[in-house]
Amino acid sequence: MGTIASDSDEAVPRADPKDTSELLAERLQAWKHAVGYLEAYVGATEKLERAHAKEYEKVLKTIADPLKEGNHFDQSLGGIAGMFENMRANTQGLANSHLETEKNLKGSVLPILDRLHKEIKNKSKELASGAAKGAKEVEKARNNTQKHIELLGTQVAGFESAGGRINAADDPYILHRGVFHRLNRQVLEENNNRHDLLAVQHNFTAFEGHVIEVIQQAMEAFNQFVGGQAQNDQQIYADILASAQRIPVDFEWTKFVERSGSMLVDPAAGDRSVESITFPNQDHKSTQPLIEGTLERKSRNKLSLGGYSTGYYVVTPSHYLHEFKDSDNFRKDPQPELSIYLPDAVIGAPSGSKFNIKGKDVSKGLSGKLSGNAEIAFKAHTDADAQKWFEVIRDAAGATGPAETYTSEPTTPISPIVDEKKRIMSQPPVYEEGESSAASLQASGVTGAEAPVAAGEKS
Repeated sequence: MGTIASDSDEAVPRADPKDTSELLAERLQAWKHAVGYLEAYVGATEKLERAHAKEYEKVLKTIADPLKEGNHFDQSLGGIAGMFENMRANTQGLANSHLETEKNLKGSVLPILDRLHKEIKNKSKELASGAAKGAKEVEKARNNTQKHIELLGTQVAGFESAGGRINAADDPYILHRGVFHRLNRQVLEENNNRHDLLAVQHNFTAFEGHVIEVIQQAMEAFNQFVGGQAQNDQQIYADILASAQRIPVDFEWTKFVERSGSMLVDPAAGDRSVESITFPNQDHKSTQPLIEGTLERKSRNKLSLGGYSTGYYVVTPSHYLHEFKDSDNFRKDPQPELSIYLPDAVIGAPSGSKFNIKGKDVSKGLSGKLSGNAEIAFKAHTDADAQKWFEVIRDAAGATGPAETYTSEPTTPISPIVDEKKRIMSQPPVYEEGESSAASLQASGVTGAEAPVAAGEKS
């Protein structure tokens, strides 16, 4: 740097006296820009914190208040409802915390950097009014010296050509002394500028140290607020997690059972049974059979080896004889295989354990749709059973209205109970060879419109 060197032999050094001051001014600009970057960074972070606060407000709205179907959760602390309340409070705390961080960045960190920015600008003005101004004076003095040296050279050259005769004002001696006068003034300006620059440079060391200390102070405050915000976020999320982890796994169910136990299934109660259930008209007289039990029915299939098939038969107060496969009400819906309206049927008197009925099948099954009037031969377990069935069927066939007279408990002829008056006993049927049910039916027929005729009587 020519303005600083003291051992130059040149009267007018070639180095620009403004180089040093301009270099220092450029360095101050670099510091000013560096501080400007920090201001922009902190300012952007401040806006980010404000945006975070708004986003957390949106997050808060994702938890409905009150909770949908919230009545299913216990409202005391320690349950799901308490956990969501904790999440609401902590999420609102996050929003408020970010707003507070924005406020602290704007009110505490940015002012530090703003003041430093102004200090650097003032330092630039100070440099411009001091060392930079001195450099201009040096440049001016050097120009004056250079012009006088050039004038001396011109007159010295004229002295040689004019044979020694020149004007007094152009006397090289006078000009020579004038050069020294101007050199002296130039050197004074150079030295003054040098001293100013040395002072500025020395001051730069302290000033830059001050700049760095202020930057460190600002970054410490920045970390305090932003780093503290991060720690606060972590603590809040940890509290939300702890609120969820503190819930006993059976807490909500236990409380739910306490509140709504009357509507839940009692685990101590036994299973229901059909036998214990009652319903309207369960015991109405129209629902009780007049007689029911198993009978054997002669098969219409000539290829049948057994000749007879067993079925479950019922005579109802509605004057129907129904045939079922069995008495099971549960395995399948008990729809009749055969249904004969007895007042429209012809009933034959029993012959031993056998008796016949001729009538139309009015059931909804396939048999009812295909068959017309059919004569059906039955075989009871005993003669007494056959007589009992005949009497009940005869009475049902002769009635035209509701069976008002059949109000007693249903009679089951296959029951092993022995009644002294009725003397009904269930015994295996005894078959007679060559019996003709058709002949018996022709000998004594009973219809719903005629009086019953006993077997063997003549009409």
